Amino acid sequence: MSETEQYTKYAILAQLQEADLQNPHDMASMWGTITNQCGEVGVEILDSYAVLGEFDFLVLADAPSRGQVLKAALIMERHGLDVQTMEIVSTDSFAKLVDDIS
Repeated sequence: MSETEQYTKYAILAQLQEADLQNPHDMASMWGTITNQCGEVGVEILDSYAVLGEFDFLVLADAPSRGQVLKAALIMERHGLDVQTMEIVSTDSFAKLVDDIS
């Protein structure tokens, strides 16, 4: 794997910030809207999960650039979510990176 290779997968951890989003039907509807709006800026939502613990949701996304995933994060913020976005790499790719430095 070359140093110039760009990873395009992102993990987005999200917390609900608005009390009126506690209704499960509102949350389900919100994800459809978020998914569509993210698609409009070039970000594909690969999967999303409800999470027990510090965060309410884990979203896995694919984006061609950091700028586009930032737009997706801002879309989620507009919908009452506080998000943390992290670039991720598969464990197979990570293993290849480790082999390169051994």
